[in-house]
Amino acid sequence: MKRYALLHYGFETPTPEIMAAWGKWFESIAGRNPENVGAFGAAKEITKSGTKDLPMGLDSLTGFSVIDAENMADAESVAKSCPSITRIRVYEIMSMEGH
Repeated sequence: MKRYALLHYGFETPTPEIMAAWGKWFESIAGRNPENVGAFGAAKEITKSGTKDLPMGLDSLTGFSVIDAENMADAESVAKSCPSITRIRVYEIMSMEGH
């Protein structure tokens, strides 16, 4: 098994239906050992030219999940079943052993 990070994008004020869909999705991935799941709130972007607040909206990075999957196609299948607001990005987590 490999580890994959699913980065969730898009924010809408949660409704009971949205929360129920997320609860159902988390139940469906329980066997994939999701060790880290989180949501993001207030955010800032820091660059060499300064700092700016990042608003919560449809383009915002709003959360993450770390799952086990056989390969990228398997991780993609999990991401496609997620009730994301706008999109999900999937990244393979590379091992840093020996570095």
